Amino acid sequence: MKKGDVIGGYRLISEPTNANGGKCMWAFAEKDGDQYFIKRFLEPKRPRDDAADSPSVRIRRQLSQEFEDRHRTIMKRLRPDARGGGNLVLATDFFHQGSTYYKVTERIDTSSLEKPQALEPRHKMVLLKTLGNSLKQLHDIEIVHGDLKPLNVLVQKRDGAAFHTAKLIDFDDSYVSGSPPEPDDIAGDSVYGAPEWRRYMQRDGSAGPEHLTCAVDVFALGLMTHVYLTGELPHHDKRYGSPADAVNAGEQLDLDTRLSDEMLGLLRGMTARAPGGRPRMDGFLKALSDPKVCALQHRRPSTAKPKSPSAKTPSAKPASAPGTVKPSGPRTSRIKTNLASSPRPRASTPPPEPTRPATGDAKPAAPPATPPTAPAPSAPDTSAERPSRVRINLGDRRPRPGSS
Repeated sequence: MKKGDVIGGYRLISEPTNANGGKCMWAFAEKDGDQYFIKRFLEPKRPRDDAADSPSVRIRRQLSQEFEDRHRTIMKRLRPDARGGGNLVLATDFFHQGSTYYKVTERIDTSSLEKPQALEPRHKMVLLKTLGNSLKQLHDIEIVHGDLKPLNVLVQKRDGAAFHTAKLIDFDDSYVSGSPPEPDDIAGDSVYGAPEWRRYMQRDGSAGPEHLTCAVDVFALGLMTHVYLTGELPHHDKRYGSPADAVNAGEQLDLDTRLSDEMLGLLRGMTARAPGGRPRMDGFLKALSDPKVCALQHRRPSTAKPKSPSAKTPSAKPASAPGTVKPSGPRTSRIKTNLASSPRPRASTPPPEPTRPATGDAKPAAPPATPPTAPAPSAPDTSAERPSRVRINLGDRRPRPGSS
């Protein structure tokens, strides 16, 4: 397979590549003046019709027949002229030449919006609804896409169009709901795979083919929705290799708290461990009835408290009464402090002051904007430079001579 080759009547006009092709090679081709995207499957290999009969040939022939049946069934159910299929990029031809299988689709512009999360909420809503409608069309005829991920969705905007839309591509790994290929033959991406898909792949006995339904796509769509709205996947414990592995272990995915309450609830349901607990596409589309659902909210953390002005500038306002000062140091006390005579204002516990005549209960005057330049007290306590060693007696809260 090289540029210039003619395969099944299609002449290759680009060099074949395996980029993002998995177990395939692909290239652009033309036929009768139209351009196409042609894919060559690296496996399975179809035995020759005249191949001598043997156990290995029979196995290969059976695998090839199952492969053909699956692709032709999907093509029969998903017709390019089907109503509402404008955002589905479907196969137009499927054939084998020699022992190799090929699949052909119409060539489309493969450029895709790199950062859907930068769109405005209404644009995000339209994008997600077009993707949801495409999946609904699949699920209404009991077809599972099987490899739903951002790489298989082209986010595009036509000239003169107001909104971006999502074109769903690559149905090579699609199957009828409840009838997936064998674990050794099924394809998909472990990052976006559903919990039951992972267990099926691992043959742990807890998930059979009947468990791989359209809910597999719903789990992947939940992860993709999080990506389109926030720019990244939900977080999970790094001990697990994928979101599905974390969910299978009983962990809950860490969703972005900037998401709206409605969206958080929707995504929590879409990424549930049990397939039956996930919403259907009708529920997904209904939840996207208001652009506000797709808006990010900069919530204040539950532990965060607004900072007072004095927290930034300790000398800006003197303590007005015992118990109202909240120093930023590790210990708090109710000792009144006179910042006016302190040579170095601190946010933590101030150093002790030299003894002065009692002045009664008068409140301290407001300190100047800058530390005073008066000479230091005649007998400063050398421990003032080490506030962590100051001994404070919190037992007697009454004013004492020398305090203010």
